[in-house]
Amino acid sequence: MPLPRFVDLTLPLVPGQRGVAMEAAFTVARDGWNAATWHLYSHTGTHMDAQVHFGIGPETIDSKPLEQCLGPATVVNLAPLAPRTLLTVAHLGAVAATFRAGDSLLLRTDWHQRVDDPAVYRDGLPRIGEELAQWCVDRRVKIIGVEPPSVADVNNLPEVTRIHHLLLGGGVTIVEGLAHLDRLTQERVLFAALPLKLAAGDGCPVRAFAIEGVDPSALTGALPLPPAGEPLPS
Repeated sequence: MPLPRFVDLTLPLVPGQRGVAMEAAFTVARDGWNAATWHLYSHTGTHMDAQVHFGIGPETIDSKPLEQCLGPATVVNLAPLAPRTLLTVAHLGAVAATFRAGDSLLLRTDWHQRVDDPAVYRDGLPRIGEELAQWCVDRRVKIIGVEPPSVADVNNLPEVTRIHHLLLGGGVTIVEGLAHLDRLTQERVLFAALPLKLAAGDGCPVRAFAIEGVDPSALTGALPLPPAGEPLPS
């Protein structure tokens, strides 16, 4: 039987990038061991949002139930996309009709390849439209995972607020800044995005990964679906 294949979907956090700094606290030469102090913006790199990020509800990153951080996911290949494309349900193709309620949805755009070009990566990102956001709520999508650093235009406060309110308020967990979805070979995988347990955190960088070669439905019966149209439990 083939072994499961693990695929890392996480951007590395590099000192000097937006929201990331690091300084040596101890060194082997001076102290006998290496240790560093890291300063991280809560929404840098590959990260997860909590409801308090937009004041939508009481959920903080440390109260996020673990069962809401992993499960079966469907991967939709949207690449290539022009900058600032507004994503609709039509972009999902056949998946719109076959999607299983309670699964996660990973949107491959290959946008991680533009991470070193902020003018495009951050300011020209493809965005989730209201129709698609409402579809995710109605289908009880567990996690919506995207490669751009946001699900909406970060330079348009009304838009970014509206889309986050729709998704987070409707019980959909948001993971932004994914990478390497192009390395996946299967449409349906087991997906996980694991945040640090930051007290009262509004968000947190995550280690995101997918597992191929396993039955992603094995967990489905054990993990409850969030109530349709209701926020996740805190």
